[in-house]
Amino acid sequence: MPILKIIRYGAWAAVALLTFAAAAITLGWWRVDGPGRPGSGAAMSTPLADVGGPFTSTDHTGRKVSQADYLGKPTLVFFGFTHCPEVCPTTLFELTTLLGKLGLEADKLNVLFVSVDPERDTPEQLSLYLQSFDPRITGLSGTQAEVDAALKAYKAYAKRIPTQDDYTMDHTASVYLMDAEGRFRSLIDYHEEQDSALAKVKLLLKR
Repeated sequence: MPILKIIRYGAWAAVALLTFAAAAITLGWWRVDGPGRPGSGAAMSTPLADVGGPFTSTDHTGRKVSQADYLGKPTLVFFGFTHCPEVCPTTLFELTTLLGKLGLEADKLNVLFVSVDPERDTPEQLSLYLQSFDPRITGLSGTQAEVDAALKAYKAYAKRIPTQDDYTMDHTASVYLMDAEGRFRSLIDYHEEQDSALAKVKLLLKR
């Protein structure tokens, strides 16, 4: 094979590899590796249509809810816990800022903070914690089985990590963007630029 063809095929392979890597980063599920330290997860092979699904939970007012209660509006879903040292308060603050920038359009969204730590995150604890953020953010918790079902439905990750004094939770750190019919559309990655996140949410609202 002539040397020019070898170089050309090698260049095409490099471009294909870079394109695949970019897609993996864009659609990858990022998680927290240890207390408050973001790390990169692998891109999932699960079809996007399989992300999201039935769940039952209790909101921070004590009301029993399911995924059906949030259909009809686009929904932002974030998994975390109230004892989170960095990722969760940072993400909730960024979501609060995003909702403020949307103005009245923000009323057309559901925003769910789903606890992965049901042992400590009672409805009362969630209610107290969420007082620091936009009141349109709803906290959800429940039994361990209910939390596990929600994690499974969203293909999300959570793991209890023992610490010297107690424990923390390693968990998916992205925000899921679901349309009004409960179908997965995109992700907002941890520490994604605010303009990029805002553009994604505005596009979700237009669907």
